[in-house]
Amino acid sequence: MNWIRTICLVPLFFLLASTSFAEEYPLQYFMERSSLKTYDLSKKERTELLNRIETVLEQAKQIQLKLTRAIQEGETDIKYQDGRFWMAKLDEDQGSIDSGLQQVKTLREKPLHLVAAVKLYKSLKDLSSHFNAYNNISCFCSYIGDVAPELELWTDPIFYKLYLLPLAQGKSLEIKTPTKEKKPELKGKKP
Repeated sequence: MNWIRTICLVPLFFLLASTSFAEEYPLQYFMERSSLKTYDLSKKERTELLNRIETVLEQAKQIQLKLTRAIQEGETDIKYQDGRFWMAKLDEDQGSIDSGLQQVKTLREKPLHLVAAVKLYKSLKDLSSHFNAYNNISCFCSYIGDVAPELELWTDPIFYKLYLLPLAQGKSLEIKTPTKEKKPELKGKKP
């Protein structure tokens, strides 16, 4: 009798487990969505997209801090002038990360805020470019890992196609075409 219950409960367990994991919307889910020609995301999908981007920005922040500390403490094998150059890039990254996190916060409050979406895209694009450059430096590779390519995927194929582009297209439809205005007739003296 117990084995019958077990047989019945096992599929129920797997069904519940699969639905709970499906709610996370991993990178692959958004990659599949960006490959489709329809870019309409539900409110829940937009929220999860922003959550995932925030997570990637937090990862980038941790890496930026570790890399900064490694350069300052001499753990990397780079010359002084090169270190100064990379420290300047890391300072830029800190600004991009802070700006990106602020824009995510703004987009959570106002999901249709085009300026915030553009600023977030710019931050992600800058970070992606810098992290790919860091990944090409042998002493930085161990710090960067897979975050550079992941950041690149979240930037262009996903955020740009699924969030920014539809938002910009929606805003362009809202702009009314200018109509010719009639000049007001002057009252008073006749010429």
